Amino acid sequence: MIETNGLTKQFDDLLAVDSVTLQVEPGEVLALLGPNGAGKTTTVRMLTSILKPTAGSASVAGYDVVKHAQQVRAHVGILTEAHGLYLRQAGREYLDFYGALYGIEAGQRARRAERLTERFGLLEALDRRIGEYSKGMRQKLALVRALLHDPPVLLLDEPTSAMDPHSARQVRDAIKDLRGDGRCIILTTHNLNEAEELADRIAIIRKGTIVARGTPLELKARLLGPPLLEVRFGGEVNGLVENMADLVEIDSHGHNWVRYRTPEPSRTNPILIKQLAAEGVDVVTLSEVSQSLEEVYLRVVNEN
Repeated sequence: MIETNGLTKQFDDLLAVDSVTLQVEPGEVLALLGPNGAGKTTTVRMLTSILKPTAGSASVAGYDVVKHAQQVRAHVGILTEAHGLYLRQAGREYLDFYGALYGIEAGQRARRAERLTERFGLLEALDRRIGEYSKGMRQKLALVRALLHDPPVLLLDEPTSAMDPHSARQVRDAIKDLRGDGRCIILTTHNLNEAEELADRIAIIRKGTIVARGTPLELKARLLGPPLLEVRFGGEVNGLVENMADLVEIDSHGHNWVRYRTPEPSRTNPILIKQLAAEGVDVVTLSEVSQSLEEVYLRVVNEN
C-alpha cells in the first residue's frame, strides 16, 4: 500500500531524508520513530505529495507521489502537528466544508461526520465554535477530518498529543479498528509505549536514515540480547550469585533476587532450578523481566 525506494530529500546543504526504503502492507501499522529533526515529517510530506523528492521514488495506494499527486491525496488521510483548524467555524460546519472538498455527497458527509464524532465523544460539541474546544478536542476533530473520506492510507503525526488518558485510549482503540479494516497506517509518535502497543513494525530514523527496523520483539532480541530473567528466593542471596555465574550471565542482583540472561532459557532454566534445589535454596518465582521499546530506541539514537 505504501512503497518507497531510495526516497531522498535535499534542502540546499541539508540532507533531510537519505535513501529511505520502506514497505507497508494493507492492515499494517508502521511506527516511524526518531528524534526531532530526524526526517519523519519530511518523509510524511513526500508521501502525501506535499514535497517532491530530490531522488528515489514512492507510491501510495498504487499511485506515484510525483506523477499522480492528486490521486495520492484523495487516498490518504493525514493528521499533522499543525491541524489547520478554522477556529471561528463550528465543528459541523468545518467537517461539512472538508467533506465537500473531497466530493462527498451532502447527506453522506453529514452522516459520516456524526458517526465519527460520536465515536470520539465530540458529537455534542459539533455545533460549538472550534475556538471553544480544548486541545484534545481539536486533536480529535482533526482526526475525524482525516477519516471523513474513508481513506485506505492514514498518516498520523502524534495522534494522541494533548489528550487526556480516556481520549487517548479512544484514539488508540480506533487505530486498532482501522487496521482491522485493512487500512495501511504510518504513525509517528514520541510515546514509545503507544508505538509498542499499536505498531506491527517499527522503523527508527536518525539523521534522515533508517537505522533500525523490525517488529518490537525482533528489535529487542537484536539490540538488547537474550531475554532478561529474574529469580527470587525465600531468603538472602549470599553466595548464590557466584554459583549461578557458572551457568548464566548475571545482569544484576539484590538481597533476595538475581537477574540474568541466557541464550537458551528452555535448556538452562531447568538445570538452574535443579542446581538451586540441590543446594537447598527456596525459589519463590522465576519470570521474564519486561524490556521496553524505549531501551531499544535510546540505544539506537544514541549510537555514534
